[in-house]
Amino acid sequence: MNTNVLKRFIIYLAILTFVMFTVWALVRSFMNRPPGDYETEVCDIRLKDKKYDEAVEAADIALKKMPNHRGAIMCKALVYISQKQYREASDQLDYLINFLEKNIEDDDKTGIGTLAAAYANRGIIKDRKEDYKGALKDYVKALGIDYEAVAGPGLGTIILNYKFKSSSVKERALYLNEQLQLPENDRILKIEELDEGQVMHKPGKL
Repeated sequence: MNTNVLKRFIIYLAILTFVMFTVWALVRSFMNRPPGDYETEVCDIRLKDKKYDEAVEAADIALKKMPNHRGAIMCKALVYISQKQYREASDQLDYLINFLEKNIEDDDKTGIGTLAAAYANRGIIKDRKEDYKGALKDYVKALGIDYEAVAGPGLGTIILNYKFKSSSVKERALYLNEQLQLPENDRILKIEELDEGQVMHKPGKL
């Protein structure tokens, strides 16, 4: 047999073996995923695309496969907040907080981060509904549970993006606390022209 032909055959065989191994690893990874994880990712994608009905549908499928799937519950809450359906969002977050507080393990870092995010997200709802004392209470609770998850922008929560203040939960909490110490007539707790700057963030992994 020609030496060059043999070398090419060996190279092609090695490439084919690598490709098949990679494909098999991906298939096994997909097959071994916890029930509901895929649908929760779909919910997140649809949420980012503002396809809210499809996002809720995906989350509901996830919850059928895995009741109390914390990622699916959180995603539904974020969909409702995006649509300003605050009562529905609060119901989801109340349930998630109650479930996590009863079932979370001390070494479950992702679960702890999710619990902190749930409190912070609920605080945002109260903030938007002008329940500032309630919002502050939830913000402080979130920071106490997992400071790193919610203290800075982009890691844990839905946040109010005031241009003259940091958009982090920590800074919003500090600002509310500062304003609530003032006489009622001197407080500036809501600025209509800046409300359009509100942004939403979702924990990267649930």
